[in-house]
Amino acid sequence: MVKPRKARRAPNNQGTVYFHKGRGRWVACVPVAQAGGRTRTVSRSFTSQKEAVEWKTAVLADRQKGLLAEPTRQTIREFLEGWLEDWARTSVGPRTFETYSRVVRRYVVPVLGEVPLAKLGPQHLQRLYRPLVEAGHTRTAQLTHAMVHRALGHAVKWNLLARNPADLVDPPRHRYREMQALDLEQARRLLDAARGERLEALYVLALACGLREGELLGLKWEDVDLKEGVLHVRRTLAWIDGSFRFLEPKTEKSRRTVVLPAVAVAALKRHKARQAEERLALGNAWVYPDLVFTTRIGTPLAKSDFIRRDFKKRLLGKAGLPPSVRFHDLRHTFATLSLAGGADLKAVQAALGHARLTTTADTYAHVLAEQKRRIAQLMDETLTGQ
Repeated sequence: MVKPRKARRAPNNQGTVYFHKGRGRWVACVPVAQAGGRTRTVSRSFTSQKEAVEWKTAVLADRQKGLLAEPTRQTIREFLEGWLEDWARTSVGPRTFETYSRVVRRYVVPVLGEVPLAKLGPQHLQRLYRPLVEAGHTRTAQLTHAMVHRALGHAVKWNLLARNPADLVDPPRHRYREMQALDLEQARRLLDAARGERLEALYVLALACGLREGELLGLKWEDVDLKEGVLHVRRTLAWIDGSFRFLEPKTEKSRRTVVLPAVAVAALKRHKARQAEERLALGNAWVYPDLVFTTRIGTPLAKSDFIRRDFKKRLLGKAGLPPSVRFHDLRHTFATLSLAGGADLKAVQAALGHARLTTTADTYAHVLAEQKRRIAQLMDETLTGQ
């Protein structure tokens, strides 16, 4: 009988199988990468070469699935703080990073901060989401789940976890607040109430052009061509960590040219003349002469301030509108009135800067349904002559 030869133990990422003379058994070894660039080897001995090869194949499959990760001693707090600095800070936008940091600090760490990452399970995450949902903060719960799922996905990729516990949890269901669009009479009352106000042009642009808050506050006079009646959305303004920053538009479709209706051109002309008088009175103390909408000393507007103090407390009451109306509802009003008036869906998508047509169609499905009924009625009248 010919004795099996001892195989050479050469480093092999796909594992090795060799005969151990001392043990008189076949041995299979598979290297497994660990966190920090380390590698450990898992091995097992068998009486036959076939068994060793089969075991090696099965272990390689488990390694591919991430099921051989070495348990980590990090807590949830330690892992998330490291994840924010090592990955999120350089991989997501400033506003997203600020949101992730706030979610970690306010919601995750107080509940799960000292739980070992290796022991995190679905029940822990349910314990995190439940109080938020019960308090009516379903959007926050959904955002928290999305961030946690993303972070734990990196924990799996970095071999800190064998699988993502967030995959085993049903995401919190977000109860969307019903869209509140003004009807035509209410929109006209709002415009009448805004006439002569310092920020009249801001409200006119929101209502007549459907611009987002950040897009309005980030407008510079170089973006506005009053002669041609167009403006260009090139940036947004956001307040991050207590200071303002100019950022890229939300999506590539958000970077767009908007044709201004006559009512918007007239409001912008009045606003520019009023701003020139303010700048002249303040002199060199005016901070940002290129911004379209500013405070009385030329600094960027904080949207929370002008919405709370000007829009909510004064303008809505002056127009006889309920305090539940949001500034963002002016954008919805623009889209609703445009579609109800027969505007093409694709044109409304372009005006809003939506990345996908389905977003516009889903958001304003109720208006489109009414259009379909009107088309059916029109066909009845056309074909029957009644």
